[in-house]
Order: sequence, then structure tokens, then C-alpha cells
Amino acid sequence: MEERFMATMIQCYFIAFGVMIGGSIIGSIGAFLAGDAPFTHINRIAKNLRIWAIVAAIGGTFDAIYNFERGIYEGSTIDLVKQILLIITAMGGAHTALLIIEWIIQEEIQ
Repeated sequence: MEERFMATMIQCYFIAFGVMIGGSIIGSIGAFLAGDAPFTHINRIAKNLRIWAIVAAIGGTFDAIYNFERGIYEGSTIDLVKQILLIITAMGGAHTALLIIEWIIQEEIQ
């Protein structure tokens, strides 16, 4: 794999990680200001934010679909493999963030 793709994978991981951590913690500030339990809202926000963190990390869904289409119809399997690796990397970043959130709030996120 080329060096630029590795940099993209690292960025993808940390974008998904940042969306999860930042979105959950900043989103729970609203619950705190409203007088609700912020840890409960962190849990709920983290569950709902998983897929959006992955989509944000890979740069939107249309680029991913286009790369899949190009990989299947034009025989460019390297683009297909790269896109799958980016999605797996983004899922890893989101999952790492979920583990840290579980550790912070001492609850299991289902």
C-alpha cells in the first residue's frame, strides 16, 4: 500500500474516534444544562452516533458507493479493497471511542 493511503487510514480512524468522543461529551452538556442525567445521555448519544462517525470518517456515502461501483464494474479491485479497509478502520475508531466512553461512564453500551 502506498504511504498516502496509510495516512488516510490513520486520519479515518481518528476522525471516527473524535466524532464519537466529541459528539457524545459535548452532546451531554445539553442534558446537564436541562437538568437531566448527562451520563445517561452520553450513553444514548454514543449509540446513535456510531454510524454517523463512520460515514463522516470515510468522507460521505456517495464516494464509498462510487468506489464500490468502480471496483465491481471496472475491475479495479484495489479501490474496492481500499474502501473496505477505510470502513474497517473507521469502525475501529468508533469502537475504541465506545470503549473509552464505557470506561468513563461505567456503563455497558448496547
